[in-house]
Amino acid sequence: MTESGDIVTLGGGHYRLREQLAGSSYGLVWRAERDGLGSVALKLVNRAQMERAEPALRTRWSECAAREIAFLASLAPWDARHIVRLLDHGLHDGLPALALELMDGDLTAHMAACTAAGRRIGLAQALAWLGQVNAALARVHGHGWRYLDLKPANLLVDATGPRLKLADFGTNRSLADTRAHSYAGTASWQAPEQFFPALQDAPLGYVTDARADYFSLGALFYYLVTDGATLRYCGACGDAFREHGGQAAAQLRGALPPILADDEAARFLACAGGEAEGAAALTLLRALLARRAQDRPPHALAISRLIAAAQGVSWPRAA
Repeated sequence: MTESGDIVTLGGGHYRLREQLAGSSYGLVWRAERDGLGSVALKLVNRAQMERAEPALRTRWSECAAREIAFLASLAPWDARHIVRLLDHGLHDGLPALALELMDGDLTAHMAACTAAGRRIGLAQALAWLGQVNAALARVHGHGWRYLDLKPANLLVDATGPRLKLADFGTNRSLADTRAHSYAGTASWQAPEQFFPALQDAPLGYVTDARADYFSLGALFYYLVTDGATLRYCGACGDAFREHGGQAAAQLRGALPPILADDEAARFLACAGGEAEGAAALTLLRALLARRAQDRPPHALAISRLIAAAQGVSWPRAA
């Protein structure tokens, strides 16, 4: 069992574990220290849970960690603005491990703290963050991957400034591989094509592309503007997955709430400042949350134009 004070050795040196910051069935994140480097976030595979899992799931966990390392290592030269930085990696007890830059927490915790303090994010900050996340997704897509797990818990906050960075790349899938793939992501934040198989008789066949990430960006936008509310559609998918697992889609077909109900659109518009200030933001939200992938914006540039319109910024015309 991993404990505070343990030493983990990776390719670049030795790290002493100090305190566990986060944990899931898949991984554990520790604050660790290394001489000359200071504090880092050390991400380890959750061995205790892994030993209880089915063999196929154990293999998948190792593959996810290896995929995350491969993606982050490929980001050279480094762009520190939008994606969490990989500092070191290697094997710990025979399993992949990563040392990452230490941020100040995730967006879920930040939003909870704001709510507790009675502070609102506001439309301007929500749009600024949306632009940062769009840029991070553009970076992922530009390297030939789709992310497939965008949610507040995977966005890290820099307390020294209003900056978000994308983290946790174990669910990445290659954009070049257009075949149906196994289930990936988090049910309460994902696009319809991630939750519902392409064919009802092929439960492992999910057909996605980069535009699946744009739906999750829309769900995130609603969450930010409405002070942490989530769409009923997304909540229904999440509840069904927790109760039925891989059979959730079959349980929900024909019984789902609309993706953006009229009262949810009205709530978003009110939180955005009303019709005068929020109409362009609502247009952006509807575009991102389109049920069919082909009806969503086709690329990051199109989203940037919609964000600029919502900010009241004139986009420069092509010469």
